[in-house]
Amino acid sequence: MDSLVVRPSGPLSGTVRVSGAKNSALKLLAATVLAQGDFVLHNVPRIADVEVMCDLLVSMGIDTRRSGTDLSVHCGSDIVPEAPYELVERMRASIVVLGPLLARFGRARVSMPGGDNFGTRPIDMHLLGLEKMGASFDVHHGYIEASCDRLLGTRVVLEFPSHTATDNLLMAAVLAKGTTIVENAAREPEVADLAAMLNRMGARVSGAGTSTIEVEGVDELTAVEHTTIPDRIEAATWVAAVGIAGGEVTIEAARPDHMDMVIQKMGVMGVRVSPSRSGLWASCSGRLQSTDVATLPYPGIATDYKPLLVTMLAMAEGVGIVTENVFRDNRFAYVAELMRMGADIRTEGHHAVVRGVPRLSGARVKAHDLRAGVALALAGLVAEGETEVQDASHIDRGYDDFAGKLRGLGAEVERRR
Repeated sequence: MDSLVVRPSGPLSGTVRVSGAKNSALKLLAATVLAQGDFVLHNVPRIADVEVMCDLLVSMGIDTRRSGTDLSVHCGSDIVPEAPYELVERMRASIVVLGPLLARFGRARVSMPGGDNFGTRPIDMHLLGLEKMGASFDVHHGYIEASCDRLLGTRVVLEFPSHTATDNLLMAAVLAKGTTIVENAAREPEVADLAAMLNRMGARVSGAGTSTIEVEGVDELTAVEHTTIPDRIEAATWVAAVGIAGGEVTIEAARPDHMDMVIQKMGVMGVRVSPSRSGLWASCSGRLQSTDVATLPYPGIATDYKPLLVTMLAMAEGVGIVTENVFRDNRFAYVAELMRMGADIRTEGHHAVVRGVPRLSGARVKAHDLRAGVALALAGLVAEGETEVQDASHIDRGYDDFAGKLRGLGAEVERRR
């Protein structure tokens, strides 16, 4: 079991470069299923989730080759349209291959996490939207068996602006017959990035990045070259690190226009953030000030930012109330680990009351997920003594060389295997 060992080391300083966006790269890779030929994707982060998606493509008969942050993908005509359980189990975002497989091949067999449990499924919106486009589904032994003659354009209104459901329907619609309109669509920059690549492939997508996306289906797409946008969650991580540990850092390749709300919230807490020629500049001195935080779909505060903000509030002056409005299930699991370090946090339902304390203490804590692991590591930057974050492999799912980048800013952190 890998661990990150973090010791307090004073204010951060220097320059760190943001990698390509995880939540964009995964969907761009899924989109390569839509066309035969050779794709080249640039600025693809070297992270575990991307490797899983590449493994999934390889299992279908698609060739992938990495050279640094470039990925070459060769997609032929002889594809096995199936996403096996052992890969979907490792990454639920694998469900985004369902739409493009149906669109190109008219059939797909994709594992459903949780087997045949027909309780509340996170993929209901995907299936309902695809059914409106003419697909039929059957579930046997934990697999979704999907088929259609050809998907047909229609109007789909999403119950919630789900990022992955929007991506799935968008990729399905580009090869559908007729026009598809997706209402209440997710507005994330990663959706717009996917649409930009699809349009480069020959699709006709308009409105991506707004709540209404219109897609005029085409008969065929071609392979292209595309550059992944920078990861806004990683960029916010380095801003949060400056807020927690103090110092002054330049964050190269960050896109402030993708981070308006979280930059504004961190500014209220006392972190100075300004655009720079290369990305963002962040500085902080003195103790942070508490504020209230509520997560909302983009352009609101993303739920992925929340562990970072809770950790900042844990050491801020005053009391902050954090409300989770996006995901209600088990989204405060990391709070117990922060409390082991001396944080004063009380949770009730989808709310957390965070009373800032003057200092934290190093402890052995466990990363329950990707963002929680990073937040605990950042807390260790100012905790007295040594902090050991166990199950650090979670961090590898979304961060390319997290420990190395922190060390480059002057932090004392090491990987222990």
